[in-house]
Order: sequence, then C-alpha cells, then structure tokens
Amino acid sequence: MPVTGDVVERIRQYPFGVMARVPGSLGPQQRRRDLQRLRHDDFDVLVIGGGVTGAGCALDAATRGLNVALVEQRDLASGTSSRSSKLLHGGLRYLEHRDFSLVRQALQERNLLATTVCPHLVRPVSFMIPLQRSFLDRLYYGAGVALYDLFALGHRSPFPRHRHLRKQSALRLAPALDPDGPVGAIIYFDAQIDDARHTLAVARTAAHHSAAVLTSTKVTDLIRNDGVVTGAVVKDVETGDSFSIAARRIVNASGVWLDDVQDMTNTAGLSVKAAKGVHIVVHRNSIDSSVGIILRTPTSVLFVIEWGEHWLIGTTDTAYRLDRAHPAASRGDIDYLLGQVNRALHRPLTHADIVGVYAGLRPLIAGETDSTAQLSREHAVTETVPGLISVAGGKYTTYRIMAAEAIDVAAQGLDRPVPDSVTDSIPCIGADGWVSRFDSAPLLSKRWNLRENIIERLLWRHGSQINDVLALCDRQPELLNALPGGGYLEAEVIHAARHEGALHLEDVLARRMRISIEDGSRGLPAAERVAELMAPELRWSPERVSAEIASWERRVAAELEANALLDETEAAKRRQEAADARQLVDP
Repeated sequence: MPVTGDVVERIRQYPFGVMARVPGSLGPQQRRRDLQRLRHDDFDVLVIGGGVTGAGCALDAATRGLNVALVEQRDLASGTSSRSSKLLHGGLRYLEHRDFSLVRQALQERNLLATTVCPHLVRPVSFMIPLQRSFLDRLYYGAGVALYDLFALGHRSPFPRHRHLRKQSALRLAPALDPDGPVGAIIYFDAQIDDARHTLAVARTAAHHSAAVLTSTKVTDLIRNDGVVTGAVVKDVETGDSFSIAARRIVNASGVWLDDVQDMTNTAGLSVKAAKGVHIVVHRNSIDSSVGIILRTPTSVLFVIEWGEHWLIGTTDTAYRLDRAHPAASRGDIDYLLGQVNRALHRPLTHADIVGVYAGLRPLIAGETDSTAQLSREHAVTETVPGLISVAGGKYTTYRIMAAEAIDVAAQGLDRPVPDSVTDSIPCIGADGWVSRFDSAPLLSKRWNLRENIIERLLWRHGSQINDVLALCDRQPELLNALPGGGYLEAEVIHAARHEGALHLEDVLARRMRISIEDGSRGLPAAERVAELMAPELRWSPERVSAEIASWERRVAAELEANALLDETEAAKRRQEAADARQLVDP
C-alpha cells in the first residue's frame, strides 16, 4: 500500500518522541545504550532467547546481582510465548498420566503469579466439563478436579473451588451445548494471561533491574576457549553489524532452536522436538455460553476459552518438522478443531465464524516416542558443554522455576557466591498498587472521557503503566482515538514504540496488541495508521513506512492462503513467503 502525500506530511510534522523516565523502558535510546554494553561489558550471564523462559532467566540473574544480557533474534515472545492457549494452569489432563508433582508445582506458580508477580495480567476463567455418563463421569472427573483444587492450596489461592451441576443448570450456563449431549457438568477454575504482554513485562522488569535486553540480535556462533564457551558472536539484524559478546556463562533458552545453538559447539546435549499447536478464534456471540468448555478428544482435550469479545478454541498436538520460525495452520488443522468442537455444540461452527488463526510450537524434550502428545511436559536444565547451560521443555506456567534452576546452574561456574533466586517476591512492571489502581477505573474514565470498559481493558493490559500510556494524550488528545479492529488506543502504539521495544509494524499488530487474531481483516485497516504513529518514534522514512505496511499485507495474504491449504508443507511454504517479505524491510 503506497503512503499518500497527506500521510507523509503528518509524519514530518509529528514531534519526535522523547523517552520519559519510565521504569524498564525498552525504546530506541535504551537499544543504542545496550548495544554499547554488549560490545564492551564482560557479562556474568548471556541469555539466548526472548521467550518467557529467557526473559525469566534474565530477570532471575539480574535480581541476584549478576551482570546479564538477553539477546533475541526477532521480537520478544515472537515464537511460542505469544502463541499459547493464554492459560496459567496446572494441566488437569496431566493428572491422568500421574504427573502429580508437575500439576502441584504449576498450580502453586499460577497462584503466585495471580497474587504477587503479575496480578494485573492474570484473571480467573471458568471451565465446564460436560459429563456424558452421570455416575462414572462424576466420580472420575470429580476426583480429578478435587485433587486439582487440593494441590492449589499450597499457596493462597484466589480461585474458587469446583462445583457440580445438574443438566438443567449446565445448559443454562452454556445454551450452546447440544441439549441431548451432557447429563450434567462440573465447573472448575483456572487463570488466563496475555502471554505476549506477560513476557514483555518480565523482560522489562529485567531491564529495570539493569539487564541489557536486545531484540533483533541473532547469535551466529559461540566462542570457545580451551573447550569452554566464553561468549557469542551476534548480528544486529537492524543494521547488519556483527560483533562479539564476552560472557562467563551462556544460558540457551531458545526453545525450538535449542538444538541449533548447541550445534554451534559440535557436541550433543539436550534435544527438543517441536509439537505444533493450532488455535482458532471466533466471536463471542458464535458460542452462547457464559463459561469456557473443556472437551475430550480422541488424543487429548480441547479448550473453548474466554478471550474478551472472542473465544479461543484449541489446541492440536502434532509433530512438526518444517520451518520453525513460521509454523503454519493448514485447512486440515482448522477442520480438525471445528470437527471436535462441533461434536458438542447445538449450532455447528463453520469457517465463516473464524476471525483469527494462530499456530505455535511447543519445545518438548525429545523422547523415544514419535507422538508429541505422549512426551512429558517436564523441563530439564543441564550444562551441555562447559559454559553453556541449556533449559528445555516445561510449561509456560512454570517459567519462573525453570529460570531459577538455569541460573542456579550458571552460578556454579562463577568465581563468587551468588544469592538464591528471589523472583517469587519481585512484582513485574505494572503490578504495583494493582488493587487500588483497578478500583480507580471510574475516576480514570471520567478524567479521560473514556468508557469504563475501555479503562478496564487498559488496566488489564498495562496495570499501573496506564498512567504512562494516557499521559501521552495530554498534549495530543487525538491519541485517545481507537484503532480499527479491537478497541486499542492510538496512544498504545506510541507507548509500544517508545517503551515496549517494538521495532516493526508486526510487533505491534501481533504482540503488543492482538489485532492480528481478533480482527477478521487481520489488522489491515489499522496498519497504515499504526505505521504512521510508529514512524516518528523510530525515525522511519516514508519509504520505510510503505515497506512495513507492504510487509504486513504480504504476511496476511500468505497466512490466509496457508489456512486454505490442506497440505501442511504447502502451508508452511506460504508462511515462509511471509517471512521473506519481512526481510525486505530490514536494512
């Protein structure tokens, strides 16, 4: 899409953003400063990977007083950590496999995040388990959710206990269910989180504690001296410059790229297998229900999850051996999800109901079986070669524990005592004063002349940082305008470029906001305005603005084509074309 002369003129007139003193700010000035740190500092720990585990490692190391840097080849949470089911949960189905310790650990972490670490990003969600056989199912599933609730008691739990329902009560809560299906139901509670924004909050909190956090910085080689890994060679993707980073310990938290990093040492270590999980997104009015639904499938379970004005439906669990950077959802994946959910619904969903689709890869520790559904969700931390610690597997919910264990191992190779992990008591950026802040929604609504539901949405996304977002509107009230496709404010775009590390149009539309999956047009109507707002902050030329918009348009076209193809290999090819389109905007 060409940029019109009117847009160019507005870009020229728009004042360059000046970075305010915002805690944990990730912006252009910070990036330049941290690039210099990477070139000249000797780090205690270098973390490779900007997903939730890598961000957690950086925060854990920084809060122990270590000099730490994190590098990510793309954007924060650009891989698995933005494409999950958006749940913090113990994994009710893992009880069937007797993974009791994993469930207990995950539930206690869920409670900790909801009460201490990031309460502004976590909210309870309810799920209904429809029962097909009254007595046997009540006994079986009832025992499971009772044990689930019991395991959650180890840390003060803000979540209600489960309860049993008769058929009439179940259908009143979820009229969308086939009335001839369930004979009753059980309701239980878990937690929801915006995974991409949470990963961002963890990374920003690490930066607030003096970690250097660099995205668009790709590790191209590891440096070894006398068999010990002592640093890495990296490439600044934005400029093409390459340089070396010196570090006493390297933590490989690169997820499905774990093997690639290990291969740079020409030694074997941990190995991961990628499992593809696909979700579809439909409007809230497509399924008449006031609760989420969990359904048994032939191989696993299927979640119907509340997501604002939408439902997330997923997920699949299949081995994936194609392009890991851009996993694609094929027509076969989408048909499978529709078929499974329609078995329980009175009014079947169709492709016309779908407004968004996304696919992610779980990095599971490789085992002897080819079935990813059978691989354990446990994690492992090991020093694969001297100086290189790899962390693999695990669940999003237990990222903090994985990070603490990785830094424990890294600390053993340092020449001084290192304190124990303290991240169980470190609130993320935006969490301070959460209860009183949320109670102030009516006052903020009146102050900014915004509907209270918009203020509440901003609070759930930004927490106490809402003041930094809205302060941008003091001099420019027009930034209170909503963007097409989801009710996000224009001010959030400025904040994303100035303080949240967004370097590309994709970073905002797909991760700082979720327009790409919440809007049936995949963010195309908002793309030009978002690029226009980002341009002054990142000093883009009009030509760069046009390139960013064109890149997004090609990505959307390629994804839509992939979603229509039955063959997974062809679908992946279309997603790779979208990836190639992005490279056109990199200098």
